[in-house]
Amino acid sequence: MVVNNPNNWHWVDKNCIDWTRTYFKEKLDNYTVENDQFKAIISKVSSVEGDVEVCQRKGKVISLFDLRLVLNFTGEIKSEGSTIEGSITIPELAYDSEESDLQFVVSSYKENSDSDKVIAFIKSKLLPPLRPLLIQFGIDLIKVHGSEIQLSEDKVNSSYTKANQAASNPSSSNHVNVSNVVVSKSTPTTTKVATTTTSSSTVPKYNTSTLHLEPIFNTTANQIYITLLDANRIAAWSRAPPLIESFPPKIDSEFRLFGGAVSGKILKLIPDEKIVQSWRLEDWKDGHYANLDIQLIEGAGETKMVVKFSGIPIGEEDRVRGNFEDYYIRSIKVTFGFGAVL
Repeated sequence: MVVNNPNNWHWVDKNCIDWTRTYFKEKLDNYTVENDQFKAIISKVSSVEGDVEVCQRKGKVISLFDLRLVLNFTGEIKSEGSTIEGSITIPELAYDSEESDLQFVVSSYKENSDSDKVIAFIKSKLLPPLRPLLIQFGIDLIKVHGSEIQLSEDKVNSSYTKANQAASNPSSSNHVNVSNVVVSKSTPTTTKVATTTTSSSTVPKYNTSTLHLEPIFNTTANQIYITLLDANRIAAWSRAPPLIESFPPKIDSEFRLFGGAVSGKILKLIPDEKIVQSWRLEDWKDGHYANLDIQLIEGAGETKMVVKFSGIPIGEEDRVRGNFEDYYIRSIKVTFGFGAVL
C-alpha cells in the first residue's frame, strides 16, 4: 500500500520482474497442442529478460515493460515415435505490443526432415494461441499490482485523481476475463551462492535477471567441451593463463580466468553435453555469483551451445552478454576456426 502520497498525486512505481517470471512459468510450462499426427509441448520457460514496472501518477495506473522470452519445446511425430527439441524466442513483448506485432523465432537443436515437420506444426498450431496469451500479460499485470501502488478510493479527496483512478481500474473496464491470473506476490530474489564458506546472513541480495544465448560452432560437442575446460586451450582463447585444475577438472573445484576478471566453481559436468558453473565478475559484491549453464547440442557438422545465465544483477545484463559474446564466443571462433565471426 502506498503511504505519504496524498490523493495518489505523486509518481509511484513497482518492479514486477520476479512476479513476471512466475506468471509465465505458471501460464506456459507444459502448454500443449496436438492433433492425430503431432504433439508439441512448451517444456520450460527458459528465460525472461527485461524490465517490468507498474506505475501511477495523478490516479492513473500504467504498465511499462519490454521483455524478451525464450521457451524450450519438445515436439513429437506420433506415427514415427520421434521427438525434436528446440526453442521459441519472442524477441520483444512490450507494453504497447499488439498481437500482430509479436515475432517468434523457432529453431530446433538438430535440424533434419523431422524437425522441419515439427516446426511447421508449431508455427501453425502452437504460435497462434500464444499471441492472445502473451498480450493478456499486460492486462493481468495491472489487474494484480495496480491497487498495491495506490491509496484506495475512499482515502482520496481529490475528485480529479479519484476520476482518473476509477477510469484506470481494470475491474471497471471492458478487459478480457482475468479470472485465471497468478496472484502470488513477488519477493526480492536471493541469489544462490556457490560457496560453503559464506554465511547466508552476509550474502548480498539482488534483484537479478537471466540471459540466454545460442551460438553455433562448426565443430563437435567434444571439441567445445574440451576448449571450455582444458587449461591450454583456455589460455589460447582468453589470452591469459587460467587457474583451473587439469582436464577434466573436479566437481567443486574453483577457476579464475582473464587474470581474475572472471572466477567461479565447477558445479556439474556431463562430458560433451553439459557444463554448469557458479560465475562472477571481479567487481561484483563479494559472495554474489550467477549460475552459468552450458548445454552442448551436436548436429550435422555443427554444435549449438545453449547458454543460460541466471542470477545476473539487474543492470549487468548487457555487460555480461557483451563480454561473453566477445571474450568467449568470438575469441574461440577466431582462435580455433570454429565458425564465422559476425
